[in-house]
Amino acid sequence: MMSEESLPLGAPVNLSRRRFLLASAGITAGALVLGCGIPLGIGRVEAASAGAGSIQVPALLEIRPDGRVRLLCSFMEGGQGIFTAMAQIVGEELDADPASFLVEAAPPGPPFVVMDNGMRITGGSMSVRTSYPTMRKLGALTRAMLLQAASERLGVAPGELSTEPGRVLHAASGRSVGYGELAERAMDLPVPDADSIALRDPSQFRWIGKPVKRVDAYDKSTGKAVYSIDIKLDGMLHAAVQHAPRLGMTVGEVRNEAQVKAMKGVHSVHRLPGAVAVVAERWWHARRAAEAVQVDWREAGADTQVRPMPADFSSDAFRERLASATGPARDAETEGDFSTAWSSAATRVEATYHNQYLNHAQLEPPSATARFNPDGSLEVWLPNQAPDMFRADIARRTGLDTDRITLHSPLLGGFFGRHFLYDSANPYPQAIALAKATGRPVKLIWSREEEFLRDALRPMAVVKFRAALDQEGLPVALEAVSATEGPTEAIAGKQGDKVDPSAVEGLAGKSYAIAHRRVAQIYVKGPAMLGYWRSVGNSMNDFFYEAFLDELADQGKHDPFELRLKLLRDNPRLTTLLQAVGELSGGWKRGPYVAADGSRRARGVAMASPFGSEAAVIAEVSIEQGQVRVHDIWQAIDPGSIVNPAIVEAQVNGAVSLGLSQALVEEAVYIDGKPRARNYDLYPILPASRMARVHVKIIESGAKMGGIGEPPLPATAPAVANAVAHLTGQRIRSLPLSRYTFS
Repeated sequence: MMSEESLPLGAPVNLSRRRFLLASAGITAGALVLGCGIPLGIGRVEAASAGAGSIQVPALLEIRPDGRVRLLCSFMEGGQGIFTAMAQIVGEELDADPASFLVEAAPPGPPFVVMDNGMRITGGSMSVRTSYPTMRKLGALTRAMLLQAASERLGVAPGELSTEPGRVLHAASGRSVGYGELAERAMDLPVPDADSIALRDPSQFRWIGKPVKRVDAYDKSTGKAVYSIDIKLDGMLHAAVQHAPRLGMTVGEVRNEAQVKAMKGVHSVHRLPGAVAVVAERWWHARRAAEAVQVDWREAGADTQVRPMPADFSSDAFRERLASATGPARDAETEGDFSTAWSSAATRVEATYHNQYLNHAQLEPPSATARFNPDGSLEVWLPNQAPDMFRADIARRTGLDTDRITLHSPLLGGFFGRHFLYDSANPYPQAIALAKATGRPVKLIWSREEEFLRDALRPMAVVKFRAALDQEGLPVALEAVSATEGPTEAIAGKQGDKVDPSAVEGLAGKSYAIAHRRVAQIYVKGPAMLGYWRSVGNSMNDFFYEAFLDELADQGKHDPFELRLKLLRDNPRLTTLLQAVGELSGGWKRGPYVAADGSRRARGVAMASPFGSEAAVIAEVSIEQGQVRVHDIWQAIDPGSIVNPAIVEAQVNGAVSLGLSQALVEEAVYIDGKPRARNYDLYPILPASRMARVHVKIIESGAKMGGIGEPPLPATAPAVANAVAHLTGQRIRSLPLSRYTFS
């Protein structure tokens, strides 16, 4: 394995001269290969890998002799378009058409950490914005090396040369040479000093900022894309599981084990922590047998290593427990003197809001494949959002060194935070145990019913607001106290030294000019296993805050759109954004009014500032047969700057659809410690017939680049709720709206 000393910190390095290692790792002969050192801030000892003799080439970029460009992407592709964005960014500075890129997920390992915060995860809408400078630099330095190689080949000074996509040109003589033809010569060149290379001026961008076609579109549309559920290995067995009805319960007696073993295709039956697994030659045989298993389940013991679910747990009762929680509260944000402003207020407003538990409900069911090789090494195929974290966990569970573990990261069939390291909500520990027990590769697929039983939920919260209005009806003080458990502290199993940001984001950090503010959390640990859900705390907290702000507007006799403009008067960026969404909608009009089809409609507005980006939404709604119909969503979004407007627009549409789904119909209900829904029949997601028309305005303000995968979601639900409240006169303080009946 290459020593960490051979990789300069934070700089690309030419790996091509390590020809033996490259060939052993499957790199094309004659290719120019560049890798990247560990970014600043990561300790050398921590980053260094152990294990002499293993071959792990940290090749981020490979220019092949045929001119194709292979890029190992540090981020996981799950439909959000990150493979295409990385190809655009690198291709822009390399001067190579993104269509010529072959992009694959990089394996675990410190050399593939390219985020400026030293992390390697696909989440928090961080991928592009934290790696953008590094990936541009990688492309620019590769281009400089190709220019130097062309200079030597053509016998001219590098300054006489230019490039067009995939080729180096010498305009004076009319000669040109392809990148692939230069790769072998460039293999022996040093990487130039990064400070000596000028990056392109944005005015010269050929691909960044353009709606470049997605590099994965063809394979996905022709069925060639490989997901975890598609993995096939020689000699592979298939497995299905039946989990205990409540987390923490253990396997007692399997009453019909002999009969199950005799079922068609069954290879073996296995007892696992909290589950019984059936292994068979085909998955359908495994599933049928797993469903037939009759188990006497035992209650969780005092020594359980998981968060046990009690038999009397009810999500509705837990909501009441949150509502009655009185403290202690820890402040997450304080500004001014709320108590004094409250006591002297001309008008006081109080309201309590709550939200529902949510499943991830991604269409791809969880799966994992494991194989122990003859030399004792282990290979695992699993969808994930943090390969290094998962490999470290596999090492902890198996006792193997990390260099004896190969982790493959297939495409994700949707993730939304589902594929993080949740101890009881991932199938790979079971797949590894079954592969070890059977001595053959095993692919384990959880049925939809098992997924709904073990999914990590979006948290529930009850937020109590108090606000003070002045003589003009304007808010001068606002307090929000949330009784909840954030997903980060839930995963840790305990409250941290500071307030969990994922519990209060969307309540704290608002930009409205309200002089006296207090945001606090009352930590209430519940039995449900919690996880990250698309836009995390913002997905619920922005609903609470923005809907309450509309209450304040009504109480103070202000139009909610105009109130927001007034409270943002010293914030040019957000003022521009709010005005832009008003213009996009044809001009703000709250209603109610009668539309051309005769329906009575109203509009609502909301804003959100998640993950470095800013969003403003206007929703238009009507009531049909007692339920909400959302006709149009207008969204203006400002991520600072963008890479691909087509992907941004697609992300807005996808986020809006999920935002509408959670606002209108989605809810995970628990009764007697068990989820009511085990499939989509009792856990409805938004049908196409209820999807709104989505109109998008992208604003590039030039501010620091923000995220795009999650920011379009949080303002959707409050915009809808505010429209419904105005249309019906019924204040919306909880979701989903399917719990209401409107006239």
